[in-house]
Amino acid sequence: MPSNALTLPTYADVQAAARRLEGLAHRTPVARSRTIDAQLNAQLFFKCENQQRMGAFKFRGAYNALSQFSPEQRKGGVLAFSSGNHAQAIALSARLLEMPAVIVMPEDAPASKMAATREYGAQVVTYNRFTEDREAISAQLAQQRGMTLIPPFDHFDVIAGQGTAAKELFEEVPNLDYLFVCLGGGGLLSGSLLAAQALAPQCKVYGVEPETGNDGQQSLRSGALVRIPTPHTIADGAQSQSLGEIPFALIQPAVEDILTVSDEQLVQALRFFAERMKIVVEPTGALAFAGALHGGIALAGARVGVIISGGNVDLQRYASFLAD
Repeated sequence: MPSNALTLPTYADVQAAARRLEGLAHRTPVARSRTIDAQLNAQLFFKCENQQRMGAFKFRGAYNALSQFSPEQRKGGVLAFSSGNHAQAIALSARLLEMPAVIVMPEDAPASKMAATREYGAQVVTYNRFTEDREAISAQLAQQRGMTLIPPFDHFDVIAGQGTAAKELFEEVPNLDYLFVCLGGGGLLSGSLLAAQALAPQCKVYGVEPETGNDGQQSLRSGALVRIPTPHTIADGAQSQSLGEIPFALIQPAVEDILTVSDEQLVQALRFFAERMKIVVEPTGALAFAGALHGGIALAGARVGVIISGGNVDLQRYASFLAD
């Protein structure tokens, strides 16, 4: 479908999502670090979505989408594909709304994410992320079972819900000069851009993705969606092969730039969060901070927002990241 035929969400949709989420999603805290402020000669404000329900921002978009199902859709249930956080978000939202859920997950997804998805009551179907097409598997299953497919990022209501995280940050911390946002499929970044344009039009918004998975950066440079092989990176939540059509239509005209960081830089960010801020962050959740540190943007004297997108990581894997 050509981009000009897409129906795009607006900030009014983000506002509507915020109303649906009120009392259900946590209004997550904004953390500070004098150490990093001194290091960068700037003021950094960390939106801690690692402390959101099910441990990531994904709850916002999932619940916003599922809460608008018709009675017939609720009876049929929801099907989603995800490496972990969208899986848990859909599973929890479905449980809250009393509908069945099936989640298609890669067989190498973090064990903690897969276990939590099952604990929320969803059925998990696994596949090989490097040899099988999750979208094709999911579409076939949804059709067979009469379920409604909710993708992790290329969806109007999902994007509107994700935008509520940045909305809260801009409301709590006005006059931000920069905002750094992790980038996988583009749901959080596109939603954040809607909030930024409405609440902080002077704010320059940067997406940050893994070096090995720079499809977003390539797409922005070329002016068209670029699809890449599944990238190898510790940021498992950003192993998407391409941005979604709807996110890209929102990102392309509005984002300042898309930056990339290495896995080594992500590990440095994880260690800083653990040692200096005493918070657990998953590798994908550290993308935005790593981009602020290593993206080559002159931040001295600026007010800088950083969205920590999630904190769901296997403890054994996490310990290996923190070890020397």
